[in-house]
Amino acid sequence: MKHSNLIASLSMIAVLCSQQVESQISDSTELLTLEKIWNISALHNRQLKLSDLSRKESRLGTDEAKNRLLPELSVGGDFRLNSKFLVYENGLFSSPQNVNVSHYGYSAGYHLNLNLYSGGKETRNIKMKQEEELVKQYEFDLQKNNIKYNAAVAYYDLYKFLHFRTFISAEISAEKKQFTLVENLYKNGVIMKSDVLRISVKLSQMELNLSDIEKKIDLARQRLNILMGRESNIPFDISYQDIFEPETITEAHPDYIDIALNNSPQYKIAYSNIILSELNIRQTKADLQPKVSLYSKYNYTFPQISFYPYSNDLWGFGQTGIQVQFSIDNLYKSRHSIARAQNIYEQQKEKASIQKDEITFRVNEAYLQEQQAFESVEMAEKNIKKSSETVRVIRNSYLNQESLLTDLLDAENILLEAKFNLITAQAELKLSHIRLLAITGIL
Repeated sequence: MKHSNLIASLSMIAVLCSQQVESQISDSTELLTLEKIWNISALHNRQLKLSDLSRKESRLGTDEAKNRLLPELSVGGDFRLNSKFLVYENGLFSSPQNVNVSHYGYSAGYHLNLNLYSGGKETRNIKMKQEEELVKQYEFDLQKNNIKYNAAVAYYDLYKFLHFRTFISAEISAEKKQFTLVENLYKNGVIMKSDVLRISVKLSQMELNLSDIEKKIDLARQRLNILMGRESNIPFDISYQDIFEPETITEAHPDYIDIALNNSPQYKIAYSNIILSELNIRQTKADLQPKVSLYSKYNYTFPQISFYPYSNDLWGFGQTGIQVQFSIDNLYKSRHSIARAQNIYEQQKEKASIQKDEITFRVNEAYLQEQQAFESVEMAEKNIKKSSETVRVIRNSYLNQESLLTDLLDAENILLEAKFNLITAQAELKLSHIRLLAITGIL
């Protein structure tokens, strides 16, 4: 008796411990909302990190362009061995005079050059780099919008599959009870063997569907983990059982188009490309302008063999002045360069117009899809009510031997499909609103 009591006590302790461990595991599983997934992705997504590095590189390019406005300053020196200094006073074939200079020499000095004017190329280059930096910022914003939308797609895929798993699990549980009832009816000779086989086949198919959904749930979780920049096997959960609250369209249809044309990163990129191509035309035309620079240099040299009379003494000499250069060949070479730059400018204008039409169409499409999704949710809710009532009526008539089992199974399948359609419509309604915000650039 004592032995059996001990075993019972140990069994009870084991059960309590296992429940406690399961509770701790459940508590340790991270519960994520879509907003939290977006925040984590903004910090750790690898594609966003790469886009941010590209943005920083562009910013450094702007700083590099600004540095070119600073004067060029260099210092240098040399040490050399000198040959004999022969002077041919009476021609090359006469006996030369050997000038007495040192057998070695050295020099040290500096050279300063400051660009005063070059057709505005340096300042214009800074503007171009700043505009390129803006393009990189818009590309980063576009990438961020895409990551958020892709995360929303994966999130609502997981949302759907978790609901599907709940529906199928409940359906399997109910079908097993119905299978037991049908078996009893068969044993009592009320129904035929075929009814038992039909329910058995349905159970097998539903268990296969449940296995398929479990795999899709696992893949959706992996996808979200990758978008968040984490290891794909990190466990987490989402609160998919919350009461569904449909999104509402807060702006009128034309307002969304105006918002998109003012905020869409894609349209901003297209407009920046127009500005860049216009600056490039002016930059190409600047080659026709003269270049003016201030220069200064000074050197200490030993020995003095640059000017007559020569000397073995250390000497210093410097120059300061303004240098003007004008490239004659650019008068005819630059014609094709300017025409090419003008052609690129026209191309960018056409691309911006195409992008404007594309954004307008996508806003219209997303707006209509959201309206359609809202109608689909309402229709799916009505279908569930009708299908539930149909199942109830046919089940009662089947138990009274007034209808066939196939009618009942068909009605149950229609009800399950209606539940799937409702969850799918709810997810699509959420996604359509997020898609509209992503296109307009305000996600």
